[in-house]
Amino acid sequence: MISIQPALPEQAEILTTITLAAKRHWNYPESWIQLWLPSLAITSAYILKHETWAAIIDKKCAGYYSLKYENESLWLDNLWVLPEFMGQGIGKQLFQHALERSRAQGVYNIKIESDPNAQTFYEKMGARKTGQYQTQIEGQPRVLPVMEINL
Repeated sequence: MISIQPALPEQAEILTTITLAAKRHWNYPESWIQLWLPSLAITSAYILKHETWAAIIDKKCAGYYSLKYENESLWLDNLWVLPEFMGQGIGKQLFQHALERSRAQGVYNIKIESDPNAQTFYEKMGARKTGQYQTQIEGQPRVLPVMEINL
């Protein structure tokens, strides 16, 4: 059974481990993972500053999400599940929890800068692509879908 609990600052390292494991699941080159590490790492300060929730199964952290206010918008800044728990509905439960937390704060629109591999997941959850962010990594173009969901 899954329990979704507020993440604690001392869980920063395990949340970073979850993020990296999930990113590696998509077979990105390790050199990319290392370049992304500064932006993927979760710190205690981040957890204290941004609403962050962890999915706990049998006393193990299986995934988490975080919400972040930026430019007067609420963003789903992270939503990651350990690969061994993928496909079990944990991501869906975390996403639905994020929607509930947003509504509780009086926010009825969430933005998501998605990993391309997660776009289909977010579409199944009801989000729609509203734009894209173009970047480059090691000389290769990379397009990140920007999505929104209205509650």
